[in-house]
Amino acid sequence: QVQLVESGGGLVQPGGSLRLSCAASGFTLDYYAIGWFRQAPGKEREGVSCISSSDGSTYYADSVKGRFTISRDNAKNTVYLQMNSLKPEDTAVYYCARGGYRCSEGYDYWGQGTQVTVSS
Repeated sequence: QVQLVESGGGLVQPGGSLRLSCAASGFTLDYYAIGWFRQAPGKEREGVSCISSSDGSTYYADSVKGRFTISRDNAKNTVYLQMNSLKPEDTAVYYCARGGYRCSEGYDYWGQGTQVTVSS
């Protein structure tokens, strides 16, 4: 049974940091790209970052480039999203999802999400 479980969200002040984790089970992480998405209240879901399986290439939305870093630990079947210099506009529910071999392919399984709130 394929499962993705996000953790690490919480309340943080502007300028602070959080590290989100996406723990995968039921499949071998090595063969899949993993993406991070977010959805703020009243807004559409947007892609934040992705790490491919093929060569470990990483991709970031312009809004988070230079502040967020995605990484993967295949031995732990876990993908991380390190978020630094957080801004109030980063407030959203963050989801991880399983993609294809590359980040350009579609996503078929999603986690339940973890809330990130950036506020003073």
